[in-house]
Amino acid sequence: MIDKNTEIAILAGGCFWCTEAVFERVVGVIDVIPGFSGGAIKNPAYREIITGRTGHAEAIQIEFDPKITSFEELLYIFFSTHDPTTLNRQQYDVGTQYRSAIFYTSEDQHKIAKKVIDRITSENIFNDPIVTEVTEAGAFYKAEEEHKEYYSNHRQQQYCQVIIDPKIKKLKELFSEKLKK
Repeated sequence: MIDKNTEIAILAGGCFWCTEAVFERVVGVIDVIPGFSGGAIKNPAYREIITGRTGHAEAIQIEFDPKITSFEELLYIFFSTHDPTTLNRQQYDVGTQYRSAIFYTSEDQHKIAKKVIDRITSENIFNDPIVTEVTEAGAFYKAEEEHKEYYSNHRQQQYCQVIIDPKIKKLKELFSEKLKK
């Protein structure tokens, strides 16, 4: 149940195991749920999503306290921990299901997303243009239970060590003041 003092953000930055691992460590984040958003069919299963034919992106739904960490701060973390310049790709994960996307839940979030992208673009943070999709949130479907807290439960797996560990390291280096104790 969502508290009236919290907000929901829905972000897609490639594999949801990665984005969940990053955001569950951020202060002010109450809950992170891996799932799917932006597609055409209802209640898709992971086995359908990974084909790339449903139109869904692997995404996370974040419940957060904006008095502790703002949506804008979440977006700076988001853009710093994945590559928003590769269309339908994050490292070895390729397909529309791995696209970079912000599914805004309010007009305020829409404006903030545009502002952050404009600022990052004007500061030439990336060598290539940002291709992050900014779309109004539609239905969000929770992933199967085995995907919840995947990184925390499978840190010994090579994917977690090679792909997710560097993202966590970058989070700690760039946003140490925003980490949960």
